Amino acid sequence: MIRPFSNVIYATALCLLGAVAGLNAAPAKAETRKVVVELFTSQGCPSCPPADALLAEVSKRDDVVALALHVDYWDYIGWKDSFGDPRNTARQKAYAAARGENMVYTPQMVVNGQHAIVGTKAMKLADLIAKHKADGRSIDLQTQRDGDQLHIRAQGPLTAPVQVHLVRYIPQDNVEVRKGENAGRTLGYSNIVTDWAVVADWDGAAPLSISLPIQGDQPAVVLLQSIGHGPIQAVSLPR
Repeated sequence: MIRPFSNVIYATALCLLGAVAGLNAAPAKAETRKVVVELFTSQGCPSCPPADALLAEVSKRDDVVALALHVDYWDYIGWKDSFGDPRNTARQKAYAAARGENMVYTPQMVVNGQHAIVGTKAMKLADLIAKHKADGRSIDLQTQRDGDQLHIRAQGPLTAPVQVHLVRYIPQDNVEVRKGENAGRTLGYSNIVTDWAVVADWDGAAPLSISLPIQGDQPAVVLLQSIGHGPIQAVSLPR
């Protein structure tokens, strides 16, 4: 069952942005462990703009990889999300199934593939980021983009076999919403996922070493995620 979450009003935006000051307080470090924050959102969701603003703020942190996944189940209300993708909805449903749940909602954040929270809970998000930064994982994931080739190398102990995910995204865009729940508003979005593909499996028995074709100017993210929508064990941003 799909049920849009709609009891968080836009007036909470000011409170959220105040809480974000704490989220941005962590000093940048040269080798900071990165935490992946996925936001499931929609242009048609009236409760989502504060969460979109929160994601934009945490995306500025050096220790966070923030990704916006626009779902398509709000489209029937009157406005088709220009970034909406049924694959994003499927990913959110798969996360819910992995947790033993039977519904999804927006806005929802999933932190490092493990913890799901309402997408406007700034302080809860800050706590989860701190928790995941402090864990003991030691996988060395290195990525490098060389023209139209992407090289991925990894070694270190896995807690479970992983899939190698390649994600592409648009860093920033604004949308004028003309119909639906957000009609008449121009909304800003950050790190909008345009493609998400599983490119390899890795069991950790030997070091990982693969090269892939990559095209276009959109930034990329490489994730190592436990099979079955489990924990994200490592993340890298190819340069």
